[in-house]
Amino acid sequence: MNITIYDVAREANVSMATVSRVVNGNPNVKPVTRKKVLEVIDRLGYRPNAVARGLASKKTTTVGVVIPDISNIFFAELARGIEDIATMYKYNIILSNSDQNKEKELHLLNTMLGKQVDGIVFMSGNITGDHVEEFSKSPVPIVLAGSIEESEQIPSVNIDYEQAVYDSVKEFIDKGHKNIAFVVGPLQEPRNIHKKLKGYQRALAEAGLDYNESLIVEGDYTYDSGLEAFDKLLEAPNRPTAILVGSDEMALGVVHGAEDKGYKIPEDFEVITSDNTRLSLMVRPQLTTIVQPLYDIGAVAMRLLTKLMNKEEVEEQTVVLPHRIEHRQSTK
Repeated sequence: MNITIYDVAREANVSMATVSRVVNGNPNVKPVTRKKVLEVIDRLGYRPNAVARGLASKKTTTVGVVIPDISNIFFAELARGIEDIATMYKYNIILSNSDQNKEKELHLLNTMLGKQVDGIVFMSGNITGDHVEEFSKSPVPIVLAGSIEESEQIPSVNIDYEQAVYDSVKEFIDKGHKNIAFVVGPLQEPRNIHKKLKGYQRALAEAGLDYNESLIVEGDYTYDSGLEAFDKLLEAPNRPTAILVGSDEMALGVVHGAEDKGYKIPEDFEVITSDNTRLSLMVRPQLTTIVQPLYDIGAVAMRLLTKLMNKEEVEEQTVVLPHRIEHRQSTK
């Protein structure tokens, strides 16, 4: 049987308004009455309806999270940081996969708003003008996590992707490499890829090295695309001796592609990857990686969202967390 607030009020011999005040933590209830109502709630197993409470308070204590692919370990670690902070601040999560599809992302955004969420954490590889336009219409705060929006109109939490790529390529250059490949994500992600390519090109230019488009290979962050990328690099006019890879899963594909053809890592090709997920430690050789604090990106994004939802003071809406390079066995 579905126990209602009416059942609790009748059993405790109080008004429904009193039950509501107890459920919502209103201090204007006598201790003896509060104790009696809580005992009845516990005995009957009453569970307050979050939607009904939200209609009354104009808050549902629910946050929407739009994520490209929860099966991808990169986004899973981000989501864990979001969820832990949401739990700490007593928010529930509605999680939806967008499959990195723009139309689906915009549809999910409006679906979340229709569910009366108090705020949204949004992740996508490509934040377009259409996204920004929809974000600007939102009646609730939206925070980007691990997603680049160049105008910085939308609150966001990231690392400095341009600098991270620059640091990695410069490290290769300092070791004497001249042909340095970059296996990037989908090139239709102009804002994301633009910053990373800018860091790549800046490092080459400072060293007086030419930019060679044949050493830029597009992937889709998956293992199979890493395998395919390595095959393409073998056909490049200037075969690389060092490879920077845009995700750990693609890097596994690159490493295995090299080994399948009899090459050794790092003797024949030095490899640096980008995420520092658990995958970078599960492969042999273990991968040297740009350390992105994925859990922290999610956690800080959720904390920023809680401040915006509660109209707390926010010192900076564009948060850039530090990165570093963790040296392992895929580089000399």
